[in-house]
Parts: sequence; structure tokens; C-alpha cells
Amino acid sequence: MSRRKGLSFYKKKKKISSAAVREVLNWLFGILAAIFIAVVLDYFLGMTTNVVGVSMEPALYNGQKVYVNRFLYLLSSPKAGDVVVFLPNGNENSHYYIKRVIAVPGDHLVVKDGVMYVNGIQSPWVTVKLLEAGIAENEFTLESGQYFCIGDNPGNSEDSRSANIGPVNENDILGKVWFRAKCQEQSMGFVK
Repeated sequence: MSRRKGLSFYKKKKKISSAAVREVLNWLFGILAAIFIAVVLDYFLGMTTNVVGVSMEPALYNGQKVYVNRFLYLLSSPKAGDVVVFLPNGNENSHYYIKRVIAVPGDHLVVKDGVMYVNGIQSPWVTVKLLEAGIAENEFTLESGQYFCIGDNPGNSEDSRSANIGPVNENDILGKVWFRAKCQEQSMGFVK
């Protein structure tokens, strides 16, 4: 008796090889590990915030999103010229302030005739005439853990010159602004 040849609806079952299963699991593990690491790094090391006001123009604009490196200052201290994010006097209910560090602990500050002097030399970070000297009207020295922060647009900036803010304590600094999203028509860029 011969078998008929023709249509057959019987499908032969394919075996799934253990090598293929291992390959899929390795890929799945790699993807999940990458997602986990990205979330941990973003949560613990970085943060984003928006610029409030015009005090940092032309470097940063009102409403602009900035990315903050919170990890950097666990290893080192802020330096003159760094753009930092801080809460004034540690006030958790305040918005984040974004200003430039112009003086570090031990520096002597004074504003004379509208010019900001740090250690007797005109500050390279404050190039416009200051109409308001604030607490820097009389020379003083920053104590350990204190930083003097001022906006790049000092005529429209509430900063360390204001008595209600004063020198910023290192513990109140959240991190360094290291990357910014430029305005809509521009691309992304690093902060100098």
C-alpha cells in the first residue's frame, strides 16, 4: 500500500534550542540592566530644572531647561566661574536659583564705584557696572564653605549681594549646570 502524496496539514514541531533561549535572555538582561543603570544615574547623579527669570542672560534664558551634575560636588568643590544651582539658605520651598560662582572660601570681596573686586582684582565674571552693591558695599571675607554667587545679568539678579540670600553655603548647592537645552530654534549646548 502506498501513501498518497498531496496536501498535508500536519506540521512538524520545531524544537527551540537552548542556545537561542540563552541568546534571547542575554539580550533581555542587557536591555534591562541598561535601563536600570540609566534610571539610577539620572536619579542620583543628575537632575533637570528650568531657569527662572532673566538674571543669567545672555548665557541662560528664562524658561530654558538645564541639566545639573549633582555628583561633581561630592568629589570636589565649586570653583570661580562655575554656574551652580542652589536653594537660598536651604529653603526647600523656594525655586532653584541658578547663578555663577565669582568667589570661593577665603576670598575677600568688595564693590567700589560699581566694580566687583575679588582679592583686590576686578572680577572677570562681573564685567558690567553694579548699581547695587548690597552686602558687598563693605569689604568682607568668605568663610569656610561659603560661595559668592551672582547672575550674569547683575542688574536683574537677586543673588549673594542681597541680604536675604547672602553667601551661599556649600551644603545648599545642589550641583553644577553642565548642559543646557537652548531655545526652541537652537540646538543643545554645554555651559562654559
